[in-house]
Amino acid sequence: MRTIHVKTASADYPVHVGYDFLARFGSHLRKIAGKGAPKLFVLTSPEIWSLWGKQFQASLPAGNSFSVLFLPPGEQHKRFSQVERLATELSAAGADRSSLLIAFGGGIIGDIGGFLAAIYMRGIDYIQMPTTLLAQVDSSVGGKTGVNLSTGKNLVGSFHHPRAVFADVGILKTLPPRELRAGLFESIKAGIIRDPGLFRFLERNRDAILAGDPTALNRVVSSSVAMKAEVVGIDERESGLRMILNFGHTIGHAIEAATGYKKLLHGEAIAWGMLAALHISRSRAMIAEKDAARIESIIHAYGPLPRFRARVPALLEAAGRDKKNKAGTRRFVLTTGIGKSIVVENVTDTEMISAIEWTLREAAR
Repeated sequence: MRTIHVKTASADYPVHVGYDFLARFGSHLRKIAGKGAPKLFVLTSPEIWSLWGKQFQASLPAGNSFSVLFLPPGEQHKRFSQVERLATELSAAGADRSSLLIAFGGGIIGDIGGFLAAIYMRGIDYIQMPTTLLAQVDSSVGGKTGVNLSTGKNLVGSFHHPRAVFADVGILKTLPPRELRAGLFESIKAGIIRDPGLFRFLERNRDAILAGDPTALNRVVSSSVAMKAEVVGIDERESGLRMILNFGHTIGHAIEAATGYKKLLHGEAIAWGMLAALHISRSRAMIAEKDAARIESIIHAYGPLPRFRARVPALLEAAGRDKKNKAGTRRFVLTTGIGKSIVVENVTDTEMISAIEWTLREAAR
């Protein structure tokens, strides 16, 4: 097991990455909880609990009781109404300020669980136990929490760091292949924007990674987390450097919104968004063609990317609601080479339309 520390101005916590340590979770929990015995609450999905609930329960010390809260799967449930329901269930079950919430599931569980912990009684502790690759390499780390509005993704939320993150790559063996590939696009992003070593590893070990080899996945998750931990440690609240983590997300989120969050998985939409951003970098001659070709190649190598249809005005409008935009200025992340990225504030509507039109043509092929 490898432990990576996230150190920010407001928090310092470990991210444990390893294989099949769910059975030993109880011993880690005792260290976090200390001598006290806080009331435990587990937020999960019915599917995850049916697969891993018995192992989770068996890992806890004898007599350590807990309550389980369920959230249905799907982006459509990442809304205020679910947060209110879950908060009411916490209250009815006697949760207080010393209670501990465990977010045991994918990225939606982690985002809602973190937001719930941030606002319940003005803040309770929580632990992230991500069960998808996407959540392990990205959303469980960094303290971002939130829910969606009808007008866009994650427009309401807070920064609330977990006490710890436990990323068990052994859990990924029950992950459908498409979900695994979708998560890998976030690791590809990590390699593109800041970690050329991870990018090369992903290029050279595609077959082992897609086959779910635990050693290969351990390296991918650890490197992705280490990169994000470094960035978050420098810029906790996304005032500067942390914006690079949104490479591919401006148009990617717009694609999700324009397709009703039903056509593509999050990582797949981000993959299309990265290709769109790469198109702008190429059109500006900001990146050597050999690097651009490698980036395009690796994204398609971890596909296939689902096809989709959307209208240019709808995508342009959705991209205009991106959270990185400030005071009417569009902020956009571009790549200048493998392991290199910058945030620019001068991407024009013409460039955006060109990138969107190119993406739609590719997605319709």
